Amino acid sequence: MSGTGRERHGPLLAQPLHRPSAGRIAAYAGLLVLGVVAALAGALVQSGWFPGGLLLALAGAAGLFLGGARATGTRGGAVAPAAGWVVAVMLLTASRPEGDFLFGAGIGSYLFLLGGMAAAVICATLGPGRQPDGDSVRLGK
Repeated sequence: MSGTGRERHGPLLAQPLHRPSAGRIAAYAGLLVLGVVAALAGALVQSGWFPGGLLLALAGAAGLFLGGARATGTRGGAVAPAAGWVVAVMLLTASRPEGDFLFGAGIGSYLFLLGGMAAAVICATLGPGRQPDGDSVRLGK
């Protein structure tokens, strides 16, 4: 079929994956660390000033996830800080042998956990995906 663009570019899923550059890997690693920092700060803020602190912590996490996606131009930019956030929050919810823990058993903690995970999924979904390039992939060309 001539003129469809499939001869030259092929379907999107059949295109070979490109190896990420060192700068992109460093950006993802930095976003992962920022996700851990956002989780630590959010864990402290959400319980300190209950209604406002919870909203501030969730807004900060969602801003980081969406900002990472926009900065890198990929969904991986939202997944990297979300992964750091989830791992840090899960480690912070585990109690220690001494009985110390950071999260209390209240509604605010559960809202922070579930709201942050929902924000991570939403921001990763809204992030820009891979799109084919070139004039032949446009309709009407």
